[in-house]
Amino acid sequence: MTFEDFNFDEKLLDGLSSMGYTKPTPIQGQAIPMILENHDLIACAQTGTGKTAAYILPILNKVLHADHRHLNTLVIAPTRELAQQIDQQIEGFAYFLGVSSIPVYGGGDGATWDQQRKALEQGADIIIATPGRLIALLAAGTIKFDHLEHLVLDEADRMLDMGFYDDIVKIINYLPKKRQTLLFSATMPPKIRMLANKILTEPKEINIAIAKPAAGILQQAYVVHDAQKGAVLKHVLKTVPWKSVIIFASTKETVKKLDVVFQKGGLNARAFHSDLEQQEREEILRAFKNKQVNMLIGTDVLSRGIDVEGISLVINWDVPPDPEDYVHRIGRTARAETTGTAVTLINERDQRKFYSIETLIDSVIPKLPLPPEAGEGPAYEPQKKKNISGHGRGGGGGRPGGGGRRGGQGQGHGRPRGEANGNGANANANGGEKSDRRRPKRRRGGNRGGGDNRNTGNAGGNTENKGAA
Repeated sequence: MTFEDFNFDEKLLDGLSSMGYTKPTPIQGQAIPMILENHDLIACAQTGTGKTAAYILPILNKVLHADHRHLNTLVIAPTRELAQQIDQQIEGFAYFLGVSSIPVYGGGDGATWDQQRKALEQGADIIIATPGRLIALLAAGTIKFDHLEHLVLDEADRMLDMGFYDDIVKIINYLPKKRQTLLFSATMPPKIRMLANKILTEPKEINIAIAKPAAGILQQAYVVHDAQKGAVLKHVLKTVPWKSVIIFASTKETVKKLDVVFQKGGLNARAFHSDLEQQEREEILRAFKNKQVNMLIGTDVLSRGIDVEGISLVINWDVPPDPEDYVHRIGRTARAETTGTAVTLINERDQRKFYSIETLIDSVIPKLPLPPEAGEGPAYEPQKKKNISGHGRGGGGGRPGGGGRRGGQGQGHGRPRGEANGNGANANANGGEKSDRRRPKRRRGGNRGGGDNRNTGNAGGNTENKGAA
């Protein structure tokens, strides 16, 4: 199948060609015809499979052939970073079309608010908005959806995790009942089903590889004591070839500690967390995308919706408490049919969590032997209670075989993979904080424009101020 098979407008095909798109991904191949036929849709597919293009391309084609041009489509996204990213993709696809889009999100200053308001008054075909800022605009009467034809909920499961269910329902009350609604999600928990039943009409359903890492990801793990994490991280950075790497930690406190250690070690790394100003976060992401920074340290706020090409290595400094978050973290690499490596450091406290991950993805991930400089590590015995303060026996541990992709390495057979970069990290920051995953608390904020000012516990107990996300 090629994009020509969808009978897209020639100008849209020119845009696809200029961006290097040749053939649709599985989610695109299934979703695009259903959207062109005006069906409501629930689409569940793992991260990195091309979901954004799956809904944007048929909508752009419809806008081109609409009898009247007006505010045609509303895309709701959980975070400002994802809203900006979707807008950038639309700009690329619509380069030859004359279709306009506006990202609307909070977290900026008064000038940002005025700029968004003026842009909306001038009109646009597509709006990409975060829930809090959109509610503020609706309450102020700044935006009208009288002629809206398409509603898209992107990363719907993430929005519900962040506590946006009531906001989404409130927004939908402002929209025409006659519209096409598209819900895209990486997972399909009961709350998503409940929302879908509320807002969709006789939807078609697509389910593709739910909760399975991409086939191109080589997954590896090291079983360590906390004090050994720095030496193992240094070993991984020296032996695994990489150009860009993301290091995930479950709390922003750990992210900050690692940032200090990396800066002292002279590494080209930047920390990404919610205590940064919005402008700083945008600058860091821009520098990372442009390869001016080749190492990013962040919490799970980075694990969804951040689409950066060429990430060859993902390192989990600690194990995420939710198995689904593991899939999203490592999904930052091996995107668009490329390959990559994902390495997880498992302390004794996290062994049960990691076993839950292996159960979810139905795969045994190889536990590689620790490098000599790290010393002896604990055994991998996730179903046994441990004395966390003691130094267990064994090194590498784990069940043999299985799980390894691109060569199927078994436990204890991790071959060196080149001497790329030679960058080392004297990472002695104490990791493995006990995660404290709480139910997101909702707090009404009084920031300008009524943007979201929620303190929501993200994976690993990190309190992320969404800052009018």
